[in-house]
Amino acid sequence: MRKIPLVDDLTRNPVPPGSNVLIEFELTSQWYNSSIAMAAGWAKQGVDIGFVQPPDRVRIQLTGLGLNVDELERSDRLRIHDWYTPTLGRKSLDKYGGIQSLKVADLSIQFRIMDDLNELWPDSLRIADNCSALARFNDEKSWMEFMLTRVFPIAPVMKLTRILGIMKGVHSEWAYRQLEGSADGVVEFKLQDTDQGTRDVMQVRSMRNVHYRRELTGLKVDHSFLVRLKT
Repeated sequence: MRKIPLVDDLTRNPVPPGSNVLIEFELTSQWYNSSIAMAAGWAKQGVDIGFVQPPDRVRIQLTGLGLNVDELERSDRLRIHDWYTPTLGRKSLDKYGGIQSLKVADLSIQFRIMDDLNELWPDSLRIADNCSALARFNDEKSWMEFMLTRVFPIAPVMKLTRILGIMKGVHSEWAYRQLEGSADGVVEFKLQDTDQGTRDVMQVRSMRNVHYRRELTGLKVDHSFLVRLKT
C-alpha cells in the first residue's frame, strides 16, 4: 500500500485507498509546499492534482524536487489541472486544463464527462490544494452540496485517495462541520507561537480506521522547498 508523504508519517498504518482526507490550513502555513511534496512522493505511481496556482509554477517546483515532469506527463502518470486560470475569468490552455469554470453547474458537467470516460485512475492520489476557491463563484449551499454529493463519493467508488484543502476561518461553522463529518480524516496545517518564536506545524485531528499521532508536529523546509517532519 502506498504512503501519503507527511500524513502517513503520523499514522501507524497507511491511509487506505478510497479515503477522503480534509486539510484545514492557515494561509501562512506550509500547506502549499506540503501539497507539492505529497504530489512528488506519489507521482511515479500516478497523481492527479488541481492547484489554484499557476501550473508552470507547480511544474517548476516539482522539477526542483527531482521529478522529470515532462516524462511523467507524457506517460500520463502526472496530471496537473489548472484551477488558477479560471479564477481569473479566462479559459485555460494548459494540457489538462479541463476545468474552465469553477461554478458548480459547470463542474458537475465536467465530473459527469470524466465519469463517462473513466478518467479517474484507481489507486491514484488526487489533490485539490484549495477548495475554498469555489466559494468565490458559488453560494455556500451550492458548493457544499457539490462537495458532498459529487467530490467525496468518488474516492471510495474508484478506490483512489483524495486530499482536499480548505482555508481556515473563511467559511461558516456549518460548512466546516459538514466537510469534517464527511471526511475520513482531518489534518490541520498552521503556525504555532512558542516562547522560542513561531514554528510551522501540522496535526492529525482525526482519522477513521487508522491509529495516528494527535500531537502537534513541527515541519521543516529545505532549500528546494521540500517539507518534512522535524525529528
